[in-house]
Amino acid sequence: MKMYIAGEWIDTEEKIEVLNPYNGEVVDTVPNATQQEVEKALESATRGARVMAEIPAYQRFSILMKAAGLLMERQEEFARLISQESGKALWESRFEVVRAAETIELSAEEAKRIRGETIPLDAASGGKGKFGFTLRVPCGVVVAISPFNFPLNLLCHKVGPGLAAGNAVVAKPPSDTPLSGLRFTELLLEAGLPSEGIQCITGPGGSVGEQLCKDPRVRKISFTGSPTVGERICQVAGIKKVTMELGSNSPLIIMEDADLEEVAKATAATGYALAGQVCISTQRVLVNQRVYGDFLDALTPEVEAIVTGNPLEESTRMGPMIRESDAVRVESWINEAVKGGAKLLTGGGRQGNLVAPTVVADVDAKERISCDELFGPAVAVTRFEDIDQAIAMANDSKYGLSAGIFTRNLDWAMKFVRQVHSGNLMVNWGPQWRVDLMPYGGLKESGFGKEGPKYAVEEMTELKMVVFHL
Repeated sequence: MKMYIAGEWIDTEEKIEVLNPYNGEVVDTVPNATQQEVEKALESATRGARVMAEIPAYQRFSILMKAAGLLMERQEEFARLISQESGKALWESRFEVVRAAETIELSAEEAKRIRGETIPLDAASGGKGKFGFTLRVPCGVVVAISPFNFPLNLLCHKVGPGLAAGNAVVAKPPSDTPLSGLRFTELLLEAGLPSEGIQCITGPGGSVGEQLCKDPRVRKISFTGSPTVGERICQVAGIKKVTMELGSNSPLIIMEDADLEEVAKATAATGYALAGQVCISTQRVLVNQRVYGDFLDALTPEVEAIVTGNPLEESTRMGPMIRESDAVRVESWINEAVKGGAKLLTGGGRQGNLVAPTVVADVDAKERISCDELFGPAVAVTRFEDIDQAIAMANDSKYGLSAGIFTRNLDWAMKFVRQVHSGNLMVNWGPQWRVDLMPYGGLKESGFGKEGPKYAVEEMTELKMVVFHL
């Protein structure tokens, strides 16, 4: 596929191969952009920002609504493309397309809700005879850098609000999974988006991404990815607005009054989706010592029932990891924990990119499988004595993106939501849960700023204060 710059689909001599993580076959190739192509994209986006700022809100709404409809019409086409480039099971890919269409629809609706407010200036001394109000205007050029694990929906979470707010967007999809982003760019243009309202440029983040982020013509950056890359972006960005969606090692607390069968099913559902390569995937399972053994007995068969294999087969529930190097790392962290005294209950094996769904019990919280971001199909189970110890263990992390608790005790639940340092808090479900309209973002090294179209539009606009001296 070609990349889209300055109203044209262009290619380069140097290509990047997009590989199917399951079998290693080349799905397609994309251009490896040079500095010249990045500069051309920024020049075009600067022109596009002026065009987008003049488009009425209703027209932006209409374009995005048409794009959402086209996505749903082509659900199967997009789903198969996502599964081929990411290794995501086909059932997950189909759901991602539905979510992406909903994200674009939500963004369309927010295009009609960008408003200011009147400010009672006469409530201040010296404010008599003054009339004030605020208005929101587009930032201008928005850079959207998205990750491999949700190559369509997380791109839509950046592009949709950016366009809804009247900006031009430069999309930089990941090199591992760029195809669905390029195809979505085609769809936006088909829906009537002005030719310079969107750029979609492919190439390494270390060169293309850095050049985009440090450019002063860019006013807003929205990034989802690793804390290391996020920190680098913040270092080079300069004075501009930035949203960071970074890493996590999400805890799930299981109290002694929980329904263990329900908890086991939820843990299997939230710990192994996309082979655990989800920022809010359940990773640290903290279990009250009174029910510790019973929980492990309930969890193990649920995990062993997860069917792995070719993501394009309907029976597959979990596909491969994106790269073999990541699968090797996950395998090594599991082995490290076992050597450190943990107990391997199920899984632990690896074939190429495919790591078996794994449960490791009796894990020391200092092991990397617990204290760092695993981003793979395994959960680390550790026991605790009471709610205070559980909360302390949950908070003993540099991350704070999502956390969950299972309990019927309202006092415990409220203590959890008040005291756990996390941007998303789930009561009676695992940490991995999100609908696309909610505010979504983390604390500590999990980042800052919020996604969700309503909240992203606020971050992709500038607030002006107007005062009439009457």
